[in-house]
Amino acid sequence: MKLQNPDKGVSTPNITPFDQSSLDINLPRDDPNHDNDDDYPDGGLQAWTVVLGAWCAMMPSMGLLNTLAVLEAWLGAHELASVPKTQSAWIFSSYAFFLYFCGAQVGPVFDAHDVRIVTVTGSVGMVAALILLSFSTEFYQIFLSFGVLGGVSASLLFNPSLAAIGHWFSERRAFATGVACTAGGLGGIVFPLVILYLAPTVGFPWAIRVIALLCAVILAVACLTLRKRLPDNKTAGAAIDLRALRRDAKFAATTAAIFLVEFAVFIPYTYISSYAFHAGVPPQRAYLLNALLNAGAVPGRALPGYVADRFGVFNTMCVTACACATFILALWYTAGQHEDMITAFAVIFGFWSGAAISLTPVCVGQVCRIEDLGKRNGTAFFVASFGTLIGVPIAAAVLERDGGAYGGLIVFGGAFYFAAFAAFVLARGIAGGWAWRKF
Repeated sequence: MKLQNPDKGVSTPNITPFDQSSLDINLPRDDPNHDNDDDYPDGGLQAWTVVLGAWCAMMPSMGLLNTLAVLEAWLGAHELASVPKTQSAWIFSSYAFFLYFCGAQVGPVFDAHDVRIVTVTGSVGMVAALILLSFSTEFYQIFLSFGVLGGVSASLLFNPSLAAIGHWFSERRAFATGVACTAGGLGGIVFPLVILYLAPTVGFPWAIRVIALLCAVILAVACLTLRKRLPDNKTAGAAIDLRALRRDAKFAATTAAIFLVEFAVFIPYTYISSYAFHAGVPPQRAYLLNALLNAGAVPGRALPGYVADRFGVFNTMCVTACACATFILALWYTAGQHEDMITAFAVIFGFWSGAAISLTPVCVGQVCRIEDLGKRNGTAFFVASFGTLIGVPIAAAVLERDGGAYGGLIVFGGAFYFAAFAAFVLARGIAGGWAWRKF
């Protein structure tokens, strides 16, 4: 119907009131936690095949990270016997550093390209790093082969694995990530046992070459089975989104908590075998402690993921961080020369510390959009990498200051674990509120 304007004789259309509810427009969400869960398979053959691929990629990368105690003890007694611990510690902290640091570059590459670009490169680099390590006898050779090349290659395997699982799982993401991360615990059992039983008979170089062969086989499976679900995002932008730390308090608090827990967790992982030597434990059983610690870490990475899916990932991280700090100060500090207490601590800490590896990426996914998961994971672990870089060398400096006594090192590690617990409580409050609920 038209209305006649009496002044100008112009007809004007009848204006129907705007009904916003009649429109069905999918606008971008401001809530970073918003995901359309209906789009996630959250199971099925394809999704669990990706978990298998992630498991295979993590066994060499995280398995070697979990073998640091045996490598530190063996190299410290043989190839690096004349090198101060404060210097040799940089080898092992550098592996962890590059594993996380390079995630800042790997994340956007994963978002924008086929995942095989990074996984094939990482697989070749990992096998090459082990072969070169087997021929290394000097500090700089071991540092470059294992610490640098090994750490960079591990990053090319670890970070895409986490991000790929995030493409296929939402409600069960923590559990799926935990299942994949059990590979690191299993690698931390198998690799120390290979060194423990082959190095005395055929020599350390050939033991490392056997590990390289095992890694080559399992990484071939990873390259064939790991894939993305979402289309390539070639507009992902900068490799590191440090501005997000300033404008997103939830992400910043989560990153700070991850920094502290990664700073603390590798101190027991690196020095448990050396501590056992110091306490008078026979060498064979001292090396075996690394395998026992990782035996506890296998269920300690899967079970917290199962619990986190039901009670919340931040709630679970608060509990596990508090438990780790308590056991470091209450059990490890008081163990003295009691082998049974040292062994008990290794297994218990391995279990409770598993969440520091398997759930921290899930925490990042909880406070960002899935489209940004690769870049946000890369940014968070870029920051956390500096904690892994300096944590072990500072602990070594404390050890050297105390004349080889481990009391100060243990208190140092426990204090930082308590700081990590406090940081996760704060991050949980900022991101999910202070009232009790699943978060």
